[in-house]
Amino acid sequence: MARNPAAQTAFGPMVLAAVEQNEPPARRLVDDDLADLFLPAPLRWLVGASRVTALRRLLIRGSEWAGPGLWATLACRKRFIADKIAEASDDINAVVILGAGLDTRAYLLNRQIRIPVFEVDLPVNIARKAKTVRRVLGGPPLSVRLVALDFERDDLLTALAEHGYLPDYRAFFICEGVTQYLTEDGVRRTLDGLRAAAPGSRLVFTYVRRDFIDGTNRYGTRTLYRNVRQRKQLWHFGLQPGEVADFIGEYGWRLIEQAGPDELMARYVRPTGRKLKASQLEWSAYAQKI
Repeated sequence: MARNPAAQTAFGPMVLAAVEQNEPPARRLVDDDLADLFLPAPLRWLVGASRVTALRRLLIRGSEWAGPGLWATLACRKRFIADKIAEASDDINAVVILGAGLDTRAYLLNRQIRIPVFEVDLPVNIARKAKTVRRVLGGPPLSVRLVALDFERDDLLTALAEHGYLPDYRAFFICEGVTQYLTEDGVRRTLDGLRAAAPGSRLVFTYVRRDFIDGTNRYGTRTLYRNVRQRKQLWHFGLQPGEVADFIGEYGWRLIEQAGPDELMARYVRPTGRKLKASQLEWSAYAQKI
């Protein structure tokens, strides 16, 4: 299978989710009993070692070396998205996960609601996902469809329609940890593809601050900046919080809520009593199609 630098980033968020399962329930930031199973064997071994509290603390601290505060920020964005899906569950009839990677959300949702879930990602990630789902579950549930797509070149709704997506679906679109890997043209192409989404559809997405992308503020993550902007040029796109409403408004979406790191920490981390720091690098936003 061909290597793609962006595709390789699919592992990190699932390692986080799997390691979080080894925290006591009252201290856990993410609930995902499938995360460990979806990882390749070497990473499952690492997750297993994190059952030892001291090793788990060491692993979390080690992950902070490249990006201080990113552990809590990534965990909180998952909780934010889960909350928004739960709030909208009675008002949607499809879910579309953009940049699905190894994410287990489609299969956790399948336990609760039986509506179509479309997992969209690069062909290399979709091939890996199909293989993983066969290994873990014997195959995808009937409600889950895997859609291979290049966000920079392909038309999103056309690709979805080829896998059974209907234009009158009131869909919930999830774009978690994706926008920074696209060019601005790729982000706009994706949003333009969603112009035809039915009114009442929802969109939740995360974004990296633009002043990090242009290098004017590195938010204490110099190592991360070198990795994603200087050495590999993995991250391309960012926004500032004050720009979001107008940016998505051009494509028919109304911003309902934005949540910055401090708010998400207060909402999800503080009640656990855990002493984690937040990175100011990434924000989450929630919108509705008008």
